[in-house]
Amino acid sequence: MAGTLYLCATPIGNLEDITLRVLRILKEVDLIAAEDTRNSRKLLNHFEIKTPMTSYHEHNKIEKAHRLAEKLMEGKNIALITDAGTPGISDPGEELVRICCQQGIPVTSLPGAAACITALTMSGLPTGRFAFEAFLPRGKKEREAILGQLKDETRTIILYEAPHRLRKTLEELYQILGDRKIAFCRELTKRHEERVLTTLSQGISFYQDNEPRGEYVLVLEGKSLAEQKKEEQEGWERMSLKEHMALYEKPGTDRKEAMKLVARDRGISKREVYQALLNG
Repeated sequence: MAGTLYLCATPIGNLEDITLRVLRILKEVDLIAAEDTRNSRKLLNHFEIKTPMTSYHEHNKIEKAHRLAEKLMEGKNIALITDAGTPGISDPGEELVRICCQQGIPVTSLPGAAACITALTMSGLPTGRFAFEAFLPRGKKEREAILGQLKDETRTIILYEAPHRLRKTLEELYQILGDRKIAFCRELTKRHEERVLTTLSQGISFYQDNEPRGEYVLVLEGKSLAEQKKEEQEGWERMSLKEHMALYEKPGTDRKEAMKLVARDRGISKREVYQALLNG
């Protein structure tokens, strides 16, 4: 009978945020797979946990995942921990989970700290709908493609960024998304925790004179529905009425219904559409 893979959330700063359940599981499992064994050793020593550890990180995530899956199939129970936060969120843990699911190995997640959720809830921006992008891609084309998609994102956007790349990222966000509200969250759960709600332009100005320090969670305002509707209407207005009508009639919509849809898009009455077509 296969063992169970336990995804154990660990503190992102404050050691008091670890759960009693995670502590129990870390003591009971046969093996702990850790992203950085040196970093995790400090955590385990603090809580006097003697369970054997093995490394599981970005550079061995496929080969090691298969080896860990073999141990699980033998009946061993394994806990997966990341450097900080919830395994599988923006780290190689997702590969191990995928392989376990393919092989029918039980997987369960022990909830706890996650930097993205911690930052979102304290950001002061809408939390009902959000898009988590983690770190933007390094490659220029892929990065531009993602930023292009985010331009029209109406949900609150969450990004991770390292201090040495923060200035460049802020400039790119401003150029593509325009000026928006943004919350800079850093040192989360620690003594010097900081959350600054400002705008992209003000953030760029601040970090021109101040050195970015620590890992950042950036929480960005999504495009407002009013702004989106305005852009859509401007797009319709750049199109002639005949072109607009053809857009709906070509797929088979009858003329009367097409006029109704064109009027809705342009924010005018159906009579105005009819008169314009007659005069055109």
